[in-house]
Amino acid sequence: MFDAFYSLSSMPFTRDIQTDKLFETTSYSALQDRLSYAVRSRLFCVVTGDVGTGKTTAIRKFTLSLDQNRYSIFYMSDSNLTPRNFYHDALQQAGCTPKFYRGDAKRQLQKEFASLVEVEHKSPVVIVDEAHLLSRPMLEEIRFLLNLKMDSYSPLSLILVGQSELKDCFKLKINEAISQRVGVRFHLPTMSKDETLGYIRSHLKASGCVSELFTEAAMSVIHEYCGGVARMVNNVCTSCLLAGASKNERLIDDHLVRDVITLEFEM
Repeated sequence: MFDAFYSLSSMPFTRDIQTDKLFETTSYSALQDRLSYAVRSRLFCVVTGDVGTGKTTAIRKFTLSLDQNRYSIFYMSDSNLTPRNFYHDALQQAGCTPKFYRGDAKRQLQKEFASLVEVEHKSPVVIVDEAHLLSRPMLEEIRFLLNLKMDSYSPLSLILVGQSELKDCFKLKINEAISQRVGVRFHLPTMSKDETLGYIRSHLKASGCVSELFTEAAMSVIHEYCGGVARMVNNVCTSCLLAGASKNERLIDDHLVRDVITLEFEM
């Protein structure tokens, strides 16, 4: 593999990079701040972004930063999440055996959240990924979940994470009631050219790279083609390193990048 050819200690452009080595753009840091505020204040937060911009990675970094003695995290990522599945999944994550009927399971989860807050002094943090796929009944259930004690008390922080169409969903008149309950909104943009260059260099450094592997012109071509989308940058960079190693090229230049894009990504 190319890691040996380029004397790298690990693969540089994979999803399992350690969170403390992730490159943070200005927007990425701002998102972490918004998430921290939403959790401290037990608010309803909506995070959106285009495909591949790093939303789930950002959430992973954030959850790992939370004090486990103060917060209890419930994470769900289901393309067909129903209210019944939501309650059952959350209860199972809490270590409970869910009751069969949805209404019973809902009351059971509410009691579990109350116990976490009042007995264990921990705040529940519920994260629903791929939230742009949520059905209308699931969105309504979220509204009822947030509407406790006549709307005067919130036992949890709820974070919905989804693609950009989730923003449009909340603009619909039919979803106005739930949209008004959103306390924090954040849209994660794609990276600028300078951020893309910093991203590539940072990930290579985290993998033990001690010298430049990509020329600045090569990285500029990658940014132009990928539009600053982190996942696409990862894919193109990995393909370039594979191609460079197979050709015994110690430096990835813009000509090699263009060849890789033409042969592998524009088929």
